Amino acid sequence: MNVKRSGFIILAAASIALASCSDDEPVTDMPGKTDSAAKPEWYYAGGVLGTSELFTANAFEQPTQAVMDAGMYQSFKNGEALFEKPFMTNTSGVRHGLGPVYIRTSCLHCHPNYGHGQRLREGSFSTKDPGNGCLLVVYNPETEAYVPWLAGMPQGYAVAPFKAPVDESKVNVHWVTATDEWGNRFPDGETYELTYPEVTMPEDAIYVVNQGYTLPTPYAVKLESTIGIYGTGLLDAIAEEDINAQWELEESDGYLPNGLNTAYFESGQWKSPYANTLQGDGTGYARRFTYALSRGPLQDAAGANAIWNITNVTRSDRRYHYLDAAGTYADYSSRDPEVQAGFDAYISRIDPDMEHPEWHEGAIETRILAYLNSRNLPAEMTDDEYTDLMVWHRGLAVPAVRDVDDPEVVRGRELFEEIGCAYCHRPSWTTGPDRVVDPARFFKADELPRYPYQTIWPYTDMVQHKLLMANDIRGGWCRTTPLWGRGLHQRITGSATADRLHDCRARNAMEAIMWHGYSPQSDGRRSVENFRRLPKADRDAVCAFVDAI
Repeated sequence: MNVKRSGFIILAAASIALASCSDDEPVTDMPGKTDSAAKPEWYYAGGVLGTSELFTANAFEQPTQAVMDAGMYQSFKNGEALFEKPFMTNTSGVRHGLGPVYIRTSCLHCHPNYGHGQRLREGSFSTKDPGNGCLLVVYNPETEAYVPWLAGMPQGYAVAPFKAPVDESKVNVHWVTATDEWGNRFPDGETYELTYPEVTMPEDAIYVVNQGYTLPTPYAVKLESTIGIYGTGLLDAIAEEDINAQWELEESDGYLPNGLNTAYFESGQWKSPYANTLQGDGTGYARRFTYALSRGPLQDAAGANAIWNITNVTRSDRRYHYLDAAGTYADYSSRDPEVQAGFDAYISRIDPDMEHPEWHEGAIETRILAYLNSRNLPAEMTDDEYTDLMVWHRGLAVPAVRDVDDPEVVRGRELFEEIGCAYCHRPSWTTGPDRVVDPARFFKADELPRYPYQTIWPYTDMVQHKLLMANDIRGGWCRTTPLWGRGLHQRITGSATADRLHDCRARNAMEAIMWHGYSPQSDGRRSVENFRRLPKADRDAVCAFVDAI
């Protein structure tokens, strides 16, 4: 099979030999390699079946060997097109069905070149630039819960006659300088900077307020960046019992000052596992995806959700619109004279054969409500398209580690372990049998690529911790972000900065590390204190290693 991109090399199978190597033993006789130089095991970030050796701007876009072995390459490319190309307001044709309200026209807008979102500029919040991978988080500061009168991911666009729930042009981002207790200075005199975003959204940016709605509670706004989506299939292949064991270990050893999120896990078991009771049967699964660990298995996780709610394109298992939980938008839209005036023309285009008489007959307010609240909308994405999208999502490879022969990187790897970073950023896992499961019961068998018994190097413990940074993430708890591939962010996205952490506040690895120690109560504090005591050459080595992996 001809692979389009030149320079693409996927590592072929030799999984038993690879899995038996120690961290520092060289791996030899790797089929498909273009040079004879032996590499250490940790070079193969995604294991034999999930690593690519492409480090250009296309590094995050490569299919895994598992995709190729399963004959899924064409399905992978079909899914790639669904990810990259914009959806449209057409009522038929390819990628139709955008709206009636939506967040972005394509997934690529949120994941520039398949990676982490980019740091926003000072000023108004604009999502028209495909590099803006940040979403607004509108929440009640008294409870830390999302406000019910906006969708959890607020929508800034609408198809006429409907109006956007949020006028993004009125949302403002301001970067604030922070000073830690050490004065942003190491003992040897080297200095660093810390900045974080503050977001303001006036009430007149909110559609329902402009229509007469009185907000029931206070609200505040934060930013959350999208994360890289490469390698998520490999994380999904980690066995449930191994993730549970990691949580049990961290609960029992008492090493971190904030313990575990007891709303999720307590006394050695999941107190609140992930479950889908709407499309599924409510079976509980280990939480493993998103900052908030709001999702379980990949087949019902963020990507499977986002292809629906970002664009509001329906499919056979999601035949309803993504709107706010309280029904506020539908209520006020149905009473908006301008929406009422344009609704008949809109709905005649959406339902020309009048298969839904409740959208065409009766009082205009009732008809608008019936359409917006319908649970029986036509499926705009086919089952084959959704399957292709998930073949692509589960089939993205991880770039190999760079500069593994550089003495500075090797030294940084040793120090990363010594100062305690590897406790949360656990270097490696071995995947299980990878019996693909789907809490939504859409995927039934082997429609997707699989990664059994692979040694992978994501640098995450798959557990939540608290860093307690200034203007911290909503709720305080955040899953340890996998570090693999993040050092390629600038090369891949063209960003001027490294854009690390949940809101892209850290412009380089040094700033990201120091934010981990901003609060004395941070779970990363001890490691940062150890980092501060290192000489400059060793601090630079740690940063070089973090950027290499």
